[in-house]
Amino acid sequence: MSDRTAGDPRGLDPRGPRFAAGITSLLLLVDVLLGLTGLSTRRGGAGFGWYAYAPLSNTTFTPEGWAIHSATLAQRALDPAFLLLVVLALLFLWGVLSPRTAPWGAVYRRLVQPRLSPPADLEDPRPPRFAQGVGLVVVMIGLVLHLGGVPWALPIAAAAAFVAAFLNAVFGLCLGCRLYLLLQRAGIVGRARPSAA
Repeated sequence: MSDRTAGDPRGLDPRGPRFAAGITSLLLLVDVLLGLTGLSTRRGGAGFGWYAYAPLSNTTFTPEGWAIHSATLAQRALDPAFLLLVVLALLFLWGVLSPRTAPWGAVYRRLVQPRLSPPADLEDPRPPRFAQGVGLVVVMIGLVLHLGGVPWALPIAAAAAFVAAFLNAVFGLCLGCRLYLLLQRAGIVGRARPSAA
């Protein structure tokens, strides 16, 4: 590991956030699957998830038909998809508050980065940190709405976060980073960093 990449405050190895996004996207995919078969998408009474049998004679939509409406707050909070998304929200929060100590970044720096050649370019660490904050906001909305009894809120929020993490992991397209750069150009967040001579 060269001095240029190890702990350099001026830049971040762009492969680290992509590695973290790969692990995060796998966990989010599991959460989406749990959400699609869990309390959030289940119709009232009997049935299992979004593919439960719905009688054809009942053609009107009634919000009371969702199982989440009759579930207690404790039942909503103990839903496996909810619990996993809470863990992911805490990981997003960790990535915002202390990106250097976040678990996936630490695993990358300790186990993966030493086996790779130095990166061609370093990137500004602020956009990936902002992207972690965007992920946190998205999953928090899903968690709050789920606790409030909104059907489908949890798997939709997890799916939105999954799409963003997947695009970053597979294609290197960080949507939160792009949003940061747009807001930076508009003068809403951070000033442009002076280039190092």
